[in-house]
Amino acid sequence: MNGTGTRTDLTPVIVVGSGPTGLLLAGDLATAGVSVSVIEKRPHKISNLSRAFGVHARTLEQLDARDLADPLLATGDTITGLRLFRRLSLDLGTLPSRFPFLLITPQYEVERLLERRAREAGVEFAHESEVVGLRQDDDGVDLDVRGPDGTVTTRRAAYVVGADGHQSAVRRAIGLPFPGVSVIKSLFLADVRLEREPEGVLTVNGAGDAFAMIASFGDGWYRVMGWNRRHEVADDVPLDLDEVKEVTRRALGTDYGMHDARWLSRFHSDERQAPRYRVGRVFLAGDAAHIHSPAGGQGMNTGLQDAANLGWKLAAAVRGRAPEGLLDSYEAERHPVGKAVLRSSGGLVRLARAHRPVPRAVRALVTAFVNRARPAQRKALAQISGIGYRYPAPRGSHRLTGTRVPDVALAGGGRLYEALRGGRFVLITPESYDGQGAGENRLAVERWASERRTTVLVRPDGYVAWAADTADPAAVEAALAAHVG
Repeated sequence: MNGTGTRTDLTPVIVVGSGPTGLLLAGDLATAGVSVSVIEKRPHKISNLSRAFGVHARTLEQLDARDLADPLLATGDTITGLRLFRRLSLDLGTLPSRFPFLLITPQYEVERLLERRAREAGVEFAHESEVVGLRQDDDGVDLDVRGPDGTVTTRRAAYVVGADGHQSAVRRAIGLPFPGVSVIKSLFLADVRLEREPEGVLTVNGAGDAFAMIASFGDGWYRVMGWNRRHEVADDVPLDLDEVKEVTRRALGTDYGMHDARWLSRFHSDERQAPRYRVGRVFLAGDAAHIHSPAGGQGMNTGLQDAANLGWKLAAAVRGRAPEGLLDSYEAERHPVGKAVLRSSGGLVRLARAHRPVPRAVRALVTAFVNRARPAQRKALAQISGIGYRYPAPRGSHRLTGTRVPDVALAGGGRLYEALRGGRFVLITPESYDGQGAGENRLAVERWASERRTTVLVRPDGYVAWAADTADPAAVEAALAAHVG
């Protein structure tokens, strides 16, 4: 129906926003058999001018659980070392993951894979459609959507997820503030060609009042990001290639013969986080829930982790299988992670911009400490890559509850993240189990390839739901009833 104010039939989930977060979430829901629609304000186009370009280990693990990691790896290059502040070196090759590196590939490659998966799973897309109103009650949410012809239609959903970016219409509609501060008042981005190839896939440095970073897209184009402390201007002030070249030369010692810019843009970097990620039947994810500095390349990755956490929970709720409190656990688990990312990325950018004696001395101390102290380096790597976060566990739980499970080997030659495909729980046992839930499409039962005796129930997002050092069939069935439904 298309008349003004006309109300359509109920859709189980409507996702607002078709960036990486919204696409992963919609694809997960559709793969789980949930009917889902995506509303997007922009015309249908995969832009080659997106900001993000780095995919961290934990995100690659999540993509591996969707059979998307290997196709994405083919689109870019990997780096195993990060160098910050000239002297701080982080060795990604030591990460305990199948993906001990940072993948350099543009955001549009991530979006292309995620959109294809979502469409193949049956997701409905409504482009050039804008949310202009939202109301909710105990049974659902009404969204007023203005279509491309200007007509407003009211769409009804059981749940709505706002994944519509830092200017989220959904967040405003549910009355949530977006408190925070501006970290960097003036940054620039440029996509250019170079006459001379940089030494590595990612080149980063700062000198004096200038900072620049160059990343290769692998197709002859390079992304340049930088700032000039002495020239902080509004986002709408024109930017030309000469300014990009000048700042790059100051920071890196050369501009590598930059030419043919296809895109030039200014922006500012804020640190903001919504106080809540859920209001009734409406959720926030990705940049609609949190934004932070580009330091560490954690923005897109954090949003994708939000989606991986929320998708299986919404699917369980729609099917009537969600244990009490499951939907509330999304905010309880992801809000602290968003806060931690704000702190770590903000700390990195403040250290990078240090120019007065005391902050520079602090930076030197931090650099020396992290370089020499292996525990500190492991913690830094775990945070930046995303593999080090764990979720809160109920009191009295097994020590593994809430932790990320690495891609362990399973009996028969398989891997855990292969077994997770399809959005299933995976029960890993030391001995065979054919009781409750075995053989159902929402539970895979596997055995350890090793002699390990722990029994572990792994959630669809790769975190431990329940574990026991010794467990009889009754305990296992009680755990399945509590978590799988």
